[in-house]
Amino acid sequence: MSGARIDHVVTSGLFTLDGGSWEVDNNVWIVGDDAEVIVIDAAHDADAILAAVNGRRVSAIVSTHGHDDHIDAAPDLAARAGAPVLLHADDLMLWRARHPDTRPDGELRDGQRLAVAGTELTVLHTPGHSPGAVCLYAPDLAAVFSGDTLFQGGPGATGRSFSDFPTIIGSIRDRLLGLPPGTAVHTGHGPSTTIGDEAPHLQEWIARGH
Repeated sequence: MSGARIDHVVTSGLFTLDGGSWEVDNNVWIVGDDAEVIVIDAAHDADAILAAVNGRRVSAIVSTHGHDDHIDAAPDLAARAGAPVLLHADDLMLWRARHPDTRPDGELRDGQRLAVAGTELTVLHTPGHSPGAVCLYAPDLAAVFSGDTLFQGGPGATGRSFSDFPTIIGSIRDRLLGLPPGTAVHTGHGPSTTIGDEAPHLQEWIARGH
């Protein structure tokens, strides 16, 4: 029986890509129990994330993708928490743009299972927003952590370097919308939603993208 739960902190900072910068608020998700946790997306503020971790052991820092607003605090958090940073290899070029002197400690692979507090998070490779974007599905918690692949109201942005609209639509259709309708979708920015709320709108998103 899993004792895992989901905690959440919002951090704020800059997202920089293609010569532009934008102020953003990021969701940082913390999955675990009173003893150990996994941190999903070490965004902006290691102090705030460590405060939410509250002394628990961090078994991994998982990056849903390599955009700098999702990884900017990762090396600092990793050093202070003694935890490895994991990222899909297809986003290493984005990591290097932000952290040229460090590397992630391990690679995320499609189908990989990450165990914490008696539950498992399955890595789903969902390219489109970036080549190495992943989502993390936790069936015991009836939740998927979607990074910037799926939001309340539609897919993540695809108008910048290394992104592709048909690819993200395929990822959402093939990897996410088949999950149980009651699955909570915990996003990289903004409010959570459910698979059941988003699934009926796939054709609208496709039309909107043309």
